[in-house]
Amino acid sequence: QVQLVESGGGLVQPGGSLKLSCAPSRSIFSIAAMGWYRQAPGKQRELVARITTGCSTNYADSVKGRFTISRDNAKNTVYLQMNRLKPEDTAGYYCNADLARTFNSGWSSYWGQGTQVTVSS
Repeated sequence: QVQLVESGGGLVQPGGSLKLSCAPSRSIFSIAAMGWYRQAPGKQRELVARITTGCSTNYADSVKGRFTISRDNAKNTVYLQMNRLKPEDTAGYYCNADLARTFNSGWSSYWGQGTQVTVSS
């Protein structure tokens, strides 16, 4: 079974930076759009940023100019560079990807288990 594995979360002071990474736990046939979502306690999960195979991107208004999503297609890895972090960015961050496990498995949406980002002094 394929899982998405995230890394890079942690505790950072306001104004600081973190970089998240996410990749499948095993080799896959193909991967399409990849993205990051976040969920704070008591709130709904929301889109942070998403990137297509051709590297077209879209961002939540709250992170534009501070966060950058990128991907390495050779490694099937998506990154989220987070700069000028604010306390309101505190949340669990979840990776999402549309991928095909094998050439005949069809496409499905997969989620990672999440990595916690806490912004606090």
